[in-house]
Amino acid sequence: MAKYMLIAARDPIESREAEKYCLLAADLKREGNDVTLFLVQNAVLGARKGAAAGALGKLAGAGVEVLADSFSLRERGIPTQRLAAGVRVAELDVVIDHMAEGRKVIWN
Repeated sequence: MAKYMLIAARDPIESREAEKYCLLAADLKREGNDVTLFLVQNAVLGARKGAAAGALGKLAGAGVEVLADSFSLRERGIPTQRLAAGVRVAELDVVIDHMAEGRKVIWN
């Protein structure tokens, strides 16, 4: 089993790449890997309740850890209580921690 950290930075409403990235995360998890999806910059816009976050909720339900960068949330005025179910807030240093433990990192 491999461990992956996928980092998404694009707004899922503006970019179809975000949907493909969610599919990649789901495929990696389905293959038995440990997968974390970290949302930064405009990707956190998709983590709001009522946004195009259906895919994120499904990922969390499938066992993918979905994290949203606290700084990106604050910069966009998104309070924690407005996040979709299954999305947790994290600091950017979680990426460094995952890299230090040897996870494979993919940034989109």
